[in-house]
Amino acid sequence: MLGFEDIDSTNAADVGGKGVHLGELSRIDGIRVPDGFCVTTDAFQRVVAEVPSIDAQLDLLSRVKPDDRAAIRTLSADIRRAVEGAAMPDDLVAAIRESLARLGEHASYAVRSSATAEDLPTASFAGQQDSYLNVVGLAAILRHVQRCWASLFTERAVTYRHHNGFDHRKVRMAVVVQRMVFPDAAGVLFTADPVTSNRKIATVEAGWGLGEALVSGLITGDVYTVRDDQVVTRAVATKPRSVQASPGGGTQDVPIEPQRQTRPALTDAQVVRLVRLGRRIEAHFGRPQDIEWCLVGDDFHIVQSRPITTLFPVPATDDQENHVYVSVGHQQMMTDAMKPLGLSLWQLTTPRPMHEAGGRLFVDVAPVLATSAGRARLLGTFGNSDPLVRDALQTVLDRGFVRALPDEGPGPAPAGGAPAPIETDPAIVTELIRHSQESVATLRREIQGLSGPALLDFILADIAELKRILFDPRSSQVIMAGMEATWWLNDHIEAWQGEKNAADALTQSVPHNVTSEMGLALLDVADTIRPHADVVAFLQRVADEGREGDGFLDELAGLPGGREARDAIRSYLDQYGMRCAGEIDITRTRWSEQPATLVPTILGNIRNFEPGAGKRRFEQGRQESQRKEQELLTRLRALPDGERKAAETKRMIDRVRAFAGYREYPKYGMISRYFVYKQALLREADRLVQSGVLREREDIFFLRLEELQEVVRTNEVDAELIRERREAFRSYEALTPPRVLTSDGEVITSRYRRDDAPPGALAGLPVSAGTVEGRARVVMDMAQADLEAGDILVTAYTDPSWTPLFVAAAGLVTEVGGLMTHGAVIAREYGLPAVVGVEQATRLIRDGQRIRVNGTDGYVEILT
Repeated sequence: MLGFEDIDSTNAADVGGKGVHLGELSRIDGIRVPDGFCVTTDAFQRVVAEVPSIDAQLDLLSRVKPDDRAAIRTLSADIRRAVEGAAMPDDLVAAIRESLARLGEHASYAVRSSATAEDLPTASFAGQQDSYLNVVGLAAILRHVQRCWASLFTERAVTYRHHNGFDHRKVRMAVVVQRMVFPDAAGVLFTADPVTSNRKIATVEAGWGLGEALVSGLITGDVYTVRDDQVVTRAVATKPRSVQASPGGGTQDVPIEPQRQTRPALTDAQVVRLVRLGRRIEAHFGRPQDIEWCLVGDDFHIVQSRPITTLFPVPATDDQENHVYVSVGHQQMMTDAMKPLGLSLWQLTTPRPMHEAGGRLFVDVAPVLATSAGRARLLGTFGNSDPLVRDALQTVLDRGFVRALPDEGPGPAPAGGAPAPIETDPAIVTELIRHSQESVATLRREIQGLSGPALLDFILADIAELKRILFDPRSSQVIMAGMEATWWLNDHIEAWQGEKNAADALTQSVPHNVTSEMGLALLDVADTIRPHADVVAFLQRVADEGREGDGFLDELAGLPGGREARDAIRSYLDQYGMRCAGEIDITRTRWSEQPATLVPTILGNIRNFEPGAGKRRFEQGRQESQRKEQELLTRLRALPDGERKAAETKRMIDRVRAFAGYREYPKYGMISRYFVYKQALLREADRLVQSGVLREREDIFFLRLEELQEVVRTNEVDAELIRERREAFRSYEALTPPRVLTSDGEVITSRYRRDDAPPGALAGLPVSAGTVEGRARVVMDMAQADLEAGDILVTAYTDPSWTPLFVAAAGLVTEVGGLMTHGAVIAREYGLPAVVGVEQATRLIRDGQRIRVNGTDGYVEILT
């Protein structure tokens, strides 16, 4: 037994998350916590270890698939019955009796579970185990302690652990036994707004009697929001019922007399006082808290506090200024969490300072928003590329969150102005690509044979060469020239002829688009494999079995046509194998490391296309672009001043076709370089594992590049730091990053300010013109994709690695994206109607539904 007064943060393994928090709460000056004690995890282990066949049952449970609810229900019920029926050791019974005598043997107690994986900063496990109220007498308390132990194996608790990666054997159960208080009112306090995540707004929910009426959903309580010691909003609910203690133990549902039902459960002064207590608790734990409280007379008692795990973290700053953070991932079409090595390399690559939070990167745009020129430039840019970000930034500005500063001279020209000062010469693109290829080839030669400190020093020095190539002024001029010519064409053709997004058809099959060429090249691989039935059947087994690694490529050689198939796949990997989903994170598994990722797409190409489809598809796009060009120019010449308009349009079309394809190349060059770094770093990681410095090669992914440099130099590593970062990364994976976040922690919501979509349609950003109907295929993992001709791809985001799927798709819908992000560029190149930035598309659209995608006006209709 441990009394609350004997518990602090070092006792997590003994008393679980809830027990630790109660011990810590009892130490905070001015916080009243009802007395109690914890039955420790040692007692749980002693008792459970004596349960017959428990090891075999836990083995079975660990092997059950998370979605096999029937098996989980049966196995967990068997374990619960066994735990509840286990014998309680005499010395444990005596220890509980002694603790009860100290606190009051005949008093009423709350008996609550406290698992070692409960109320953690990264996973709350709220409601996963059981709690019992108004338990009186030793026999009843012993019985309920065992029920708490058994609740570790309820179906919901087991399923939760399965989905969150917790080992059933490693989670242990303590039990909190705490003196009951019988409150006049009770409820919950969130020290950060649970809806907006604003850390400066606290929310209080209150009802009559015990808080279980609120927690169980029996009633809707009063809701108050508080900021800066002021009640900002209050909503007093009708509270017809309450939960009260029953005379014989347990609780009962009791009706509230009519005159009290609409009375506030708390005064404003009490609400403010409660929030001040909450801020004290929050400061002690160092993070926003979800607090359960009781009001007895005019005194607040705190009966539980846990971290709010659903809030997206705020980038750390050392000032009190207001900051406005825009998500980098939404611009890069990669909103997944990144590991520390990936974050640090991306930060070393980019020219702008970037802030970390929740495994993602953000740019603070507050300094830009502070000046009128900066505001105009930024809002103009996002108006073109991502209207949801623009709307969020406008909301921030309308609130006066950013302090305005005087302008220091004229700012840069807004996006979409005059074309960049570079001549329309396709040879410029050819030369830029040649320089990039030569630089990567030099890197491959020079990095060979390097190891230890010399390797890390070399990579850090080579990042300067990476940046020189990536941010070559001519490269930026070419990209901007292509974008500005696209905007010019869309604006002028719509003004002159009323046609929206005319440039989309003109950018089909442009030269030098390495990403679209990558998708068509996989059609050529399918052509090599298609004639060989044994190879096709073998690859189907590879896909069905979910093979890992590249061993299956060697197995191909023994089949008729297998050598040709193997060589075709390897040749493709030589050119594109550095790509993968989320490729800006160097730690992600590349196609060359996991070639089986491509097998489902290859099989789909074999099934859906005839031989020669790659070259035919490119030529069709080129001819469609030429046809569109002639049609536009002919119509323009018929207008007043038509020859001038046609001549200007022709110049812009030539500019788009000369430069638009290059938009994809700088990232290809960067990712090629990243993969060379990764291969060398993994060889170094293997050396560190062999020498006993690291436990496994992937440990390097949880070190920043500069930290890895120090590990290589000293042959020493902080294993606890790596463990903590692994755990943090798991929690970050479950978070959804916001587009725009303030330093108050508020996630700024946004919407499309338009009324041109049909009722019920899902609004988004039109990025590739045309309308198409088809079957929605909701795909979250490229390796699991099974598209047929005519299907519409619906996914969270697409980076270049998804391009091979575009070949088979008839349309595209994504939750993330902008006008010039990779998915939009390739959709236009392939002539696919596309709408991006459709919030919650993968949840609102079900796989298999028939949908209509309007890529001209930017909305999606669900038809069936």
